[in-house]
Amino acid sequence: MDFLKMMKQAKEMQEQMGSLQGQIEDIEAEGSSGAGLVTVRLNGKGELKSLTIDSSLMKEGEGEILEDLIVAAHTDGRVKIDQAIQEKTQEMMGGLGLPAGMKLPF
Repeated sequence: MDFLKMMKQAKEMQEQMGSLQGQIEDIEAEGSSGAGLVTVRLNGKGELKSLTIDSSLMKEGEGEILEDLIVAAHTDGRVKIDQAIQEKTQEMMGGLGLPAGMKLPF
């Protein structure tokens, strides 16, 4: 592969990475637990944007259960965000000829 072609590909990749980072920030996903009793909405950075708790969980002595459900809902949302980022990354970088399995720093 000649040097100029490699430089052109590197520049294209850099431009696409910048675009991808902006798109990742716009991704949102909802995670839930307890059959929907707790739901969270996360952005592409994994930041919690909203939290909804069913009033049936607002009972004295239920704090530990509620805490576990919040953590589980966040984990569910994070998995969905990670999948969406992976799909978006593959979609944008598919034409660049990157080695299979190469992970990008997001």
